Amino acid sequence: MQAANAQEPLEVIDLSPRIGSEIRADKATLLSGYHGAAIRALLERRGVLLIRAVNLTDIEQLAFTASLGPVVKEQQVFKISMDPSITPNAEYVKGAFYWHIDGTTLDVPMFAAVMSARKLSPSGGQTEFCNTYAAYYQLPASERSALDELRVVHLFEAAQRYVNPEPSHETLKTWQRFPAKTLPLVWTHRSGRKSLVLGSTASHVEGMDLREGWALLARLRDWSTQPQFVYRHEWTVGDLVIWDNTGTMHRALPYPMDSGRQMHRTQISGDEPIA
Repeated sequence: MQAANAQEPLEVIDLSPRIGSEIRADKATLLSGYHGAAIRALLERRGVLLIRAVNLTDIEQLAFTASLGPVVKEQQVFKISMDPSITPNAEYVKGAFYWHIDGTTLDVPMFAAVMSARKLSPSGGQTEFCNTYAAYYQLPASERSALDELRVVHLFEAAQRYVNPEPSHETLKTWQRFPAKTLPLVWTHRSGRKSLVLGSTASHVEGMDLREGWALLARLRDWSTQPQFVYRHEWTVGDLVIWDNTGTMHRALPYPMDSGRQMHRTQISGDEPIA
């Protein structure tokens, strides 16, 4: 499909000073692939991109995602729902209610995610994103230097304890099949930019008193999720939102578990380990 105006510059409107931009383009323009590189570059600058009510099908969403980079093949289109008949292991979806970065326990986290709204809850269910680049650079220079030296242990089980604080032994053993990953608190990207690596998988700071480390992680999470670093998206059916998973955290706001809310997500493979 080729739009008559596909090669015209995209109309872009910033949604807040530090994070989030809206792209105003029709479906044919997006699917032409002409703007793929420009959209990816904009995503790296702005963290979150929105195309309102574009109503892509699954096949179209995959094609658009592929125009931005290699698609994570093992997932293709992942249907996110609290209904276990739609989403296997739907219980794990509840972890999305807490600030997180996807893939912190992988060798290389995914670069970005593309999500479309297919069915919404009558209440709640907004998605919030925070800019972990901006949060880092707004810290005092002396604190940034100290944080640059710290390393944090990330555990799948740490994230799951937000949802289930008293797991059975069998459940805990299932969680512990995911290996621990020790990561720098500050990600120095190939570009030279730096961002904070936080979220619900962050268990403790290596070499620091346990309670002191917990306090630091909580303080930095609160700092990074202040309104000036956050974009909250109010979904309508058909909206498409893209976020840079390497420079943001995100979370869903609570909604009724029986609401039938359903989102379809594709992901762009990462090519940069956290270092």
